[in-house]
Amino acid sequence: MLQEKVLNTIIENDLIQKNDKIVIGVSGGPDSMCLLDILYCLKEKLQIELVVSHINHGLRKEAEEETKYVEEYCEKRNIPIFIKRVNVKQLADEQKLGTEEMGRNIRYNFFEEVAKITKANKIATAHNLNDNAETILMNILRGTAISGLKGIEITRKGSNFTEQNTKNKINQLTYIRPLRECSRAEIEEYCTQTKLNPKIDKTNLENIYTRNKIRNKLIPYLQKEFNPNIIESLNRLSNLAKQNEDYFAEIVKEKYETLKIGENEKEIILNLKEFNKLPKVIKTRLILYTINKLIGTVQGIQKIHLEDIIKLCQNNIGNKYLTPNKNVKIFIKKGKIFFIAKVDLP
Repeated sequence: MLQEKVLNTIIENDLIQKNDKIVIGVSGGPDSMCLLDILYCLKEKLQIELVVSHINHGLRKEAEEETKYVEEYCEKRNIPIFIKRVNVKQLADEQKLGTEEMGRNIRYNFFEEVAKITKANKIATAHNLNDNAETILMNILRGTAISGLKGIEITRKGSNFTEQNTKNKINQLTYIRPLRECSRAEIEEYCTQTKLNPKIDKTNLENIYTRNKIRNKLIPYLQKEFNPNIIESLNRLSNLAKQNEDYFAEIVKEKYETLKIGENEKEIILNLKEFNKLPKVIKTRLILYTINKLIGTVQGIQKIHLEDIIKLCQNNIGNKYLTPNKNVKIFIKKGKIFFIAKVDLP
């Protein structure tokens, strides 16, 4: 049964521990309802608490029906539920974002908001095997680095926050994907067997967004013309890429500690001479690691930025700085590489 498969995934990847409080993002569709139902059935065995987070995006006339469906499921089982109604299209227009990106931002912000309110330490989303394959193909089409071949990781860190009424206690939210090794076909079969009758978002059948085109057109074509097991093949690639990246991550962490001359919340200083001795594959990863350590993100950092930073270091060019994104400044001085955070540039 799928319950057993999900339980094995949880155990093998250490996703859930006793006394965890988990916020589950639930739309009312097959994936999220399957996740909610399985975790509810495993609740006593795992000794966990569940909370549901539901967003009504206001994009379709069926949205209220979906909200009511999720609400009724939770009420029958005494699961706390938090509901947010937003006009995603209006917000997207105001912030000049696509509705897909705006919707994702709203969902994840609300997940973390609910986690803080309820003092939860985990957030579970219903990403599955097919979602992962689709993400890998999206990344390849956009021109990804090896890290993009990892696809959707089974766990990732979320925000840090200080618990209310608990002096100086910092919580680290963790996102988990217990359905990550389950196919969409298995999920749909589970919903049929358990008579969940989830709601179907018909917009998933419309080939407007890139993901829908990949799901509805590209993958079926690849399955028919090239490899009927393309989903499984892409997920094997994903696992190999993760092993590769995990290996390099350990090396980069060690090199960072070796090269680090100084570190505080405003700047990180590395040894230029030792940096220049490193192979390029480590240099690029070390730059990204350092920037992320300093400002908490590498968003906006592109391949050309990394090339420019490496060239700056190789040529030992003083009196010049680079700003790969608006939050960090990088320059060379007296045999040192300076990474400066949030500097007001002239």
